[in-house]
Amino acid sequence: MIVSGAARVAGVMGWPVDHSLSPRLHNYWLDLYGLDGVYVPMAVRPERLEDALRALPALGFAGANLTVPHKEAALEIVDVSDDTAKRIGAVNTVVVRADGSIEGRNTDSYGFLQSVREGAPQWQAADGPVALIGAGGAARAVCVALQDAGVPEIRVVNRTAERADRLAEEFGSPIISVPWAQRTEALDGISLLVNATVLGMGGQPPLDLDLDLLPQSAVVTDIVYVPLKTALLCDAETRNNRVVDGLGMLLHQARPAFAAWFGRDPDITPALRAHVLNQGENPQG
Repeated sequence: MIVSGAARVAGVMGWPVDHSLSPRLHNYWLDLYGLDGVYVPMAVRPERLEDALRALPALGFAGANLTVPHKEAALEIVDVSDDTAKRIGAVNTVVVRADGSIEGRNTDSYGFLQSVREGAPQWQAADGPVALIGAGGAARAVCVALQDAGVPEIRVVNRTAERADRLAEEFGSPIISVPWAQRTEALDGISLLVNATVLGMGGQPPLDLDLDLLPQSAVVTDIVYVPLKTALLCDAETRNNRVVDGLGMLLHQARPAFAAWFGRDPDITPALRAHVLNQGENPQG
């Protein structure tokens, strides 16, 4: 890695942030391409987020990523935000512009869709309905990705029905809300099943979902990557469904940010996956 007085600097803000895999990911690319730059973790308390974001231009930063709990709050702080961030209601990438203003972007929906396309190239948006488990921030990013891709129907299933109802009302067609009690029936005829909750993550209870009605041709993906193979993915593999783990979303959402900060569109490779996983299993991006 090259770090001179002219180095481009970016980083990730979170609270806590010590478990983030993003420094390992971005610094791998900086080293791989021989770029003069560095990517650092920044532990920022929620009440200091605005101060930290406003300091980026003065400190010469090219930008920053945001992870929990800052994504939603950042949308109200940045000077301008892209349409995707506004629709999702969250910012995960900040770019310092030439005039010193800060721009908020969201690359999570891009990362999700690219991960599915890479892991299951046979899947097409027009293949049929999608069942989406969850109605939180991650689910909103998935909805934007699927809606823009042209999926004919997105069945949102959430334990708290009101959240799924609100999401369906806000986003409109082709999103519909399905009661939690009907989650098994929601799998009938789908082309893709997405778990956008923390259920199945290390330390959390498993996702309680019967896969009996899941078509053999359906792809199953989980945004969780701790463990890399959740119980849901293991159950789907047992039925010979194609599965896509959650690591790909983390890797692909980082690409547009890296390109904006360091001027190089990086590649997602098996070597990169191995390098990131060698850090140890970890729940945060």
